[in-house]
Formats: sequence, structure tokens, C-alpha cells
Amino acid sequence: MGSPSDKPVMQEAAKVLEDFGVPYEFIISSAHRNPENTALYGKEASGKGIKVLICGAGMAAHLAGTLAAYSVLPVIGVPLAGSSLLGLDALLSTVQMPSGVPVATVAVGGAKNAAYLAIEILALADKGLEEKLLAFRMKMKQDIGKSNVELNKKE
Repeated sequence: MGSPSDKPVMQEAAKVLEDFGVPYEFIISSAHRNPENTALYGKEASGKGIKVLICGAGMAAHLAGTLAAYSVLPVIGVPLAGSSLLGLDALLSTVQMPSGVPVATVAVGGAKNAAYLAIEILALADKGLEEKLLAFRMKMKQDIGKSNVELNKKE
């Protein structure tokens, strides 16, 4: 994440990853305030065994793009609402990457979906994780069914 103020939203991604048993690092690195450290992290991530990068940042939101510039790992950007533009600025900064340096982008504040997307990517090479995802999706389907039954109960 780009700053400590991003932690509450990005913790939602951490919770999803924990629920699926996916290890992660939770760090603060700013593309503008410590660009050298951010570049180094991008260069070294793969060698540390990291498979997917999730980056949350608001306003100019160059964290995901910076990491994508220094790594060939999949990068998922989470635009955060940190200005009077309510995250539109971060969304546009994150999604408008030049050809050849993609950043997958989720909704403003969509840290949970960033984690689910990362899990889907990891599940391509991990059958156990794929099975957990399938079970999760089935539970969501069942929960909707239960909600409809409850909604239509006559008292």
C-alpha cells in the first residue's frame, strides 16, 4: 500500500488471503516518497517467492504501475478514495497503463476482489486452492438461496 492511511481497506484483502490460507506480505511503499525502495521491491519480489502483487494506492496511484514496470509478476491495482475526487483519480491512474505493462484493476476500494483475483491466478497452479475457490463459490450460491427463502417466508 502507498501509505499507512490505506491500511483499513487493504486489510480486507489480507483477511480474504488468510481465509484461503494464502501467505502474504503487508508493506507500505510509496512510488513517490520512496521510489528506490519501491523499484527494489518490484525487482526482488519474484526471487522472494511472491507470485502476484496487490497494490492499493489513492490519488496519483502510481504504486501498481511502478511495480509493474519493475516486475513481470501479475499486478493487481486497488484504487483508493483518498482525495476530493473520491477515487476516480486513482482509478484512472491505475487502469490507464501503457501497452505491454498491464495492471489488472478492481473497483475503487475493491481490495477483497483483488485478493479473490490473486487467488484465482494462484489456483491455476494449485489444485487445493482451486478446490477452496469452488467451495467458496458454492457457499455463496447457497447463501443467496437461503436469503431468498428467508426473504419470502410468511409469518
